[in-house]
Amino acid sequence: MNDSPVWHPFTQHGLGEPIPLVTHAKGAALFTQDGRRIVDAISSWWVTTHGHRHPRIMAAIAEQAGKLDQIIFAGWTHEPAETLAQGLTAIMPPALSRVFYSDSGSTSVEVALKMALGFWAHRGGSRHRILVLEHSYHGDTIGAMSVGARGVFNQAYAPLLFDVGTLPFPAAGREQATLDALEAACRAAPAALIVEPLILGAGGMLIYPARVLAEMRAICARHDVLFIADEVMTGWGRTGTLLACEQAGIVPDILCLSKGLTGGSVPLAVTMATEAIYEAHWSTDRARMFFHSSSYTANPIACAAANANLAIWGDEPVRERIASLAARQQARLAVLAGHRAVRNARALGTITALEIAADTGDYLSDLGPRLLALFRGKDLLLRPLGNTVYVMPPYCIEDEDLDMIYAAIAEACDAAADA
Repeated sequence: MNDSPVWHPFTQHGLGEPIPLVTHAKGAALFTQDGRRIVDAISSWWVTTHGHRHPRIMAAIAEQAGKLDQIIFAGWTHEPAETLAQGLTAIMPPALSRVFYSDSGSTSVEVALKMALGFWAHRGGSRHRILVLEHSYHGDTIGAMSVGARGVFNQAYAPLLFDVGTLPFPAAGREQATLDALEAACRAAPAALIVEPLILGAGGMLIYPARVLAEMRAICARHDVLFIADEVMTGWGRTGTLLACEQAGIVPDILCLSKGLTGGSVPLAVTMATEAIYEAHWSTDRARMFFHSSSYTANPIACAAANANLAIWGDEPVRERIASLAARQQARLAVLAGHRAVRNARALGTITALEIAADTGDYLSDLGPRLLALFRGKDLLLRPLGNTVYVMPPYCIEDEDLDMIYAAIAEACDAAADA
């Protein structure tokens, strides 16, 4: 048994795997108690965009902490939240005119689902079915699990999950089957479709074309079905643009954002909605208000961090850094793509992924822990999804660190090929 009382997420403590103690971080690196420098190749679970401890974000947090730490947001407000809402509506699509704060990506999805159901309920309709994509993942709270793939992640909690309509993933050559299934499902008047735009994260970094995303949006619009874009992972430049939806030329009815919202520094999330969604809840009848909150909704310190992130996007060459990182990543991936142990090497923006040949490719593949141990031994934070290895580093990462990452992946491929 571990002497620490801490129960870690997505960790089987019975395996006795080492849990390094990180003391500090800077840029694309983490530093441990035993003096190691660890390259953060997955942005500490996809959150860190500009790098750890970005000076402008750290300064904003410190300044705000000296003024206002926390205040109830039900019926009260504060300057950081007001400034952030104005900043978000300025940088995001104009149709997304309303900003609702929460504190995690999973919660932002819960909010989106409740907004969609509330929209139809307050319009006097009976729509309540949610459509989802096969292999999707939207979080680990009950509603978010319900709209994600069913499997080992949530099988113990099946009695709590509500039924959804699942569409086949638009894999290469089978895109039309997805669109046909969506068209058929929309004829039954569901409430909404929720998607991860362009790439499914925890489902295995599965990529599908922007034209399919655009057509899914068009089908929903024709049938008056709400379209929810979960850009918790894909937002803030990960796919090469501020939002993945930009590449399809679409605007959702509801947008979920978190992770990179504060540059990955502190927890914060928003659910942005169109005026129509907001107006469906607007009334002199208190029973029609939007019944959702958490104690730390719109925390002032978190909002200050997010405002600093928006300032960085506004006056630093973030898009150029993203384009540079995407090109450098893809060049290194191309070298690995022809390896005999590599399957389906792929890239989207600053994300690269590949499968290492194995008997099984599911999340609990025995290869996963072996890869994790190999990468840990190379001073890399890489966390494979089964036999899927992906790289999603902070935008500030240097070439030397990228070389370390891809050299370790190449070694893992060599080992798999020789096994």
